[in-house]
Amino acid sequence: MHMLCTVLLLDFLVLGLSSSALNKVWEEWTLKHGKLYDNQTEIAFRRAVWEKNMHLVLRHNQEASAGKHSFTMGLNPLADMTAEEINENLNGLKMDETVYFRNATFKEMSGSSTPQSVDWRKDGLVSPVRNQGLCGSCWAFSSLGALEGQMKKRTGSLVPLSPQNLVDCGTKDGNLGCKGGFISKAYSYIIRNRGVDSESSYPYEHQNGKCRYSVAGNAGYCSDYHILPKGDEKTLQAAVASVGPVAVAVNAMLSSFHLYKGGLYNVPSCNPKFINHAVLVVGYGTDGGQDFWLVKNSWGTAWGEEGFIRIARNKNNLCGIASFAVYPSL
Repeated sequence: MHMLCTVLLLDFLVLGLSSSALNKVWEEWTLKHGKLYDNQTEIAFRRAVWEKNMHLVLRHNQEASAGKHSFTMGLNPLADMTAEEINENLNGLKMDETVYFRNATFKEMSGSSTPQSVDWRKDGLVSPVRNQGLCGSCWAFSSLGALEGQMKKRTGSLVPLSPQNLVDCGTKDGNLGCKGGFISKAYSYIIRNRGVDSESSYPYEHQNGKCRYSVAGNAGYCSDYHILPKGDEKTLQAAVASVGPVAVAVNAMLSSFHLYKGGLYNVPSCNPKFINHAVLVVGYGTDGGQDFWLVKNSWGTAWGEEGFIRIARNKNNLCGIASFAVYPSL
C-alpha cells in the first residue's frame, strides 16, 4: 500500500469514520509482514494490541508533525506485540557488574583528534542487519558485530559471524541462549573456545539448539575484551572513532523504541539505569545541531531506519548508551 494511502486511511480512523478502512489497514499490515495466527482468539488479541499501538503511533506522529518530537513511529513487525512481550522475548541482555573490576583499558591515540562524524558502514566494517526473532539473543548479535569489525580491519574481509554458535554453546560461560546473555561472557566463550563460526557455516535458527561448533567453520577470534568507563560518552566516541564498532547496552523498554521508524531518538524518559538490550554503535554524527549515535539493531530491516536507529548523543547518557560499552581485541 502506498504511504499516502495508508496515511489517508489512518486519518479516517482517527475521525472514527470507517471500520472497513481499519480492516483494510490491518489486512495490508498482516500481509506485508507475513503474520499468521493460530486461531480466532489469537487474531482478536493481536488485532486489539495492534489497534492500541496504531493509535499510539498516530498520536505521536501528529505531535512530531507539530514539532514536538524529533523522530517518527510506525507499524513495524512488532506492532501486534505488547511492550511487555517485546521486553520479555527480545531484550535478553544481562548485566555483569563484576566485570567493572577489570580496568578500563582503552587509551586514546596520542595526538589524534576525534573526527566530527564516523560511519563504519562506509568502510565495510558492518555486516548486514539481521533479525533475532523471538529469541533473547541480542547479546550475541551485539558482541559479534564488534568482532566482525575488528576481523575486517585485520583480514580485509567482512564475514558475518554466527550468533547461533553463541546461543547454543555459551552456557558454560554463563549465557542462557534465547533466555539472555552477557556481552562480556560472549567474548569469554570465544576466547576459551579459540574462535567462533561464520554465519554461513552455522546459520541462525531463532531458538536454542545443540552446540555444533566446527573448527572448519571458524571465522573469528579474539584474545581479550575491553570495557569503557561507565557512562562516559566522550570516551565511547573516541573508541568508536579509533577502534571501530562497539557493543553497547541500552534501555529498549519503551514503546517509542519498539515502534521507532526514523529520525533522532530523543526521549528524556529513557532512563539510563534500566538497561535490557544489546546493540552496536557503528558511528556518530550531528543532525540539525543535535549530536547522535548511529546504532545497529538486530530486529530486521523493517524496523527503524533499515534496521538502524539514531539515538541522541551528549544528552546525559540517554538510554544508558555509554553505561556498558565493550569491544574485543584480536
